[in-house]
Amino acid sequence: MRIIKRSIKQIVIASIIIVVAVITVILFVFNQKFTDTTKEKSVYSINVLDLINEFKKNDSLANKKYAEKIITVIGLVTEIETADTTTNIKMADTTSGSYVIFAFQQQNKHEAKNIKKGDKVAIKGSCSGGAYSEILEAEFITFKRCALSK
Repeated sequence: MRIIKRSIKQIVIASIIIVVAVITVILFVFNQKFTDTTKEKSVYSINVLDLINEFKKNDSLANKKYAEKIITVIGLVTEIETADTTTNIKMADTTSGSYVIFAFQQQNKHEAKNIKKGDKVAIKGSCSGGAYSEILEAEFITFKRCALSK
């Protein structure tokens, strides 16, 4: 009987420790703050068509090279999508339909609203990666935490 009580006590203590650890990790992930992209240095600076072609050639290799890195992409704006809280700028290869889409940070949204279709801009952001869409029959590359590069 004494052994059973001790085993139950150990299981309860271990369970509490695990629950506290999981809650700590969840709180850390959800409250994680990122450095303002405008203050980050770009690892790469590349023309949008060169970036798209690199992903079209081998998206696995390009993802290894660019994913989760701060990159400056230079090109012509082909589309602007605005919603209540976000602004997305798109640069596309008009011959293939492949595109790069940039989601602007909350504090940099006002910059994106001043951009117009056809403008040549340099946008800096964290590359989320790219993939080929069977449905769209095009490569797409996404960026998060974006800002205009000065």
